Amino acid sequence: MMVHRVTRLFFASAACLVPATLLGQGFGLNEIGSCAIGRAFAVAASPCRDASTIFWNPAAATSLTGWNVTAGGAFVALKGSFTQDTTLRKFNAIQPTAFVPHVFVNYHKAGSSLAWGVGGYVPYGLTSEWANDFPGRFEAEKASLQTFYIQPNVAWQINSKWSVGGGPIWGHSTVELIQAVDLSAQPLPTGGTFANIGVATPTEFARAHLKGSATAFGVQLGVSGQINPNWSVGARFLSPLELKYDNADATFDQVKTGLIVGGTLPGPTQQTTIPAGTPIDLLVGPQFQSGGALVAQKANTKITHPAQFQAGVAYSGYRNWLLEGDYAFVGWKRFDALPVNFEGPALNSSRTLIEQYNNSSAIRLGAEYTIPSEGWKLRAGFAGVASAAPPETVTPLLPEQDRTYWTIGAGIPLWKMWTLDASYARVATSGSRGRIVERINASQTAAQLNSGVFDLSANIVSFTLKANF
Repeated sequence: MMVHRVTRLFFASAACLVPATLLGQGFGLNEIGSCAIGRAFAVAASPCRDASTIFWNPAAATSLTGWNVTAGGAFVALKGSFTQDTTLRKFNAIQPTAFVPHVFVNYHKAGSSLAWGVGGYVPYGLTSEWANDFPGRFEAEKASLQTFYIQPNVAWQINSKWSVGGGPIWGHSTVELIQAVDLSAQPLPTGGTFANIGVATPTEFARAHLKGSATAFGVQLGVSGQINPNWSVGARFLSPLELKYDNADATFDQVKTGLIVGGTLPGPTQQTTIPAGTPIDLLVGPQFQSGGALVAQKANTKITHPAQFQAGVAYSGYRNWLLEGDYAFVGWKRFDALPVNFEGPALNSSRTLIEQYNNSSAIRLGAEYTIPSEGWKLRAGFAGVASAAPPETVTPLLPEQDRTYWTIGAGIPLWKMWTLDASYARVATSGSRGRIVERINASQTAAQLNSGVFDLSANIVSFTLKANF
């Protein structure tokens, strides 16, 4: 008995797991710097006065003076659920609070036209987990992705109004997936599948576990300018990174079903039979042993982290106020298909997954008010983000949907050289229909596949400590 479809389904989901977070477009993360969060990420034209500008606009690093060290992180509490059409039962996700770190260092000598620094941040990632009784666990029971970028940066002040900057990027990504495997779809030695002898769909008989890592290189560039004393503009471009998860580890654990064969079946040869009462767990057991399909093996895939472009305009003509509006674009259309290749017993099950993502846009609006007597900065913002996933690709791995951000924040001077930024963001969605089964071919529509509604929301609290000396 060759259980080849098990590994095909497992790695199909493994490659899909990457796009599975509501925090940004697709699987993007925007939680880089507490000041930026407080302004709803509207910071391309007039970035926050700290070293996080290395990410948000690398050209604006010349606006800082001396050493600036910025470090912190965001705590992201997700809440998700799936309500099934047929039963109206609501399945709540098990969402651990995620921590998204960032650290930046920048140096610009007063009077110099050059600034240099380095940043470490997480622009892409996900954490997703569902309970053991969730019917979509055959797509994903647990998924985790984190991609950490390191970016050296150099900025050059062309004249009193314009600067350019940028630097290379090294990205390191790790991925993990745990997925249930359905027995009913597996082939019998005599032909047909276990569903033909009464095994219900779905019946879990194995749990698959994938872990892998990858590295890639890219670049980020920025331009920053001041049209007049009140108006400033800026833009940044982050190149795509193609991450190849070669030599990923795949392991499988048998899950006891307790089922038995209800009647005598033909055996693997003409001279043998499988008698009634034979435990099905005994029949599939050899697949987890040497020579079986469900032994530890290697696999590889590649996933492109898409390009980002953001541009904005800021106005500071009102006393003590800064207002900014930004447009952000992410080239998710490159996430069209995923090749999945095996290096073990599932070699013949290599395939290409259908994703067909769309490019996505966001509008970001932010405001900052400075209290002159205290030096405090009060911030607020709003952002609207369009979903990158088409309706037929909304899954437990990616319950992606249109969403809104409402943000507030504050910059609090502590001592002469130290400042604490704090922010809060509420992420809301209106819900989206989705599927909990695999999409086999491109002709399958959302109407055919989707069987319930995913609801998502998040609360984000961020703190950043920064020093300037």
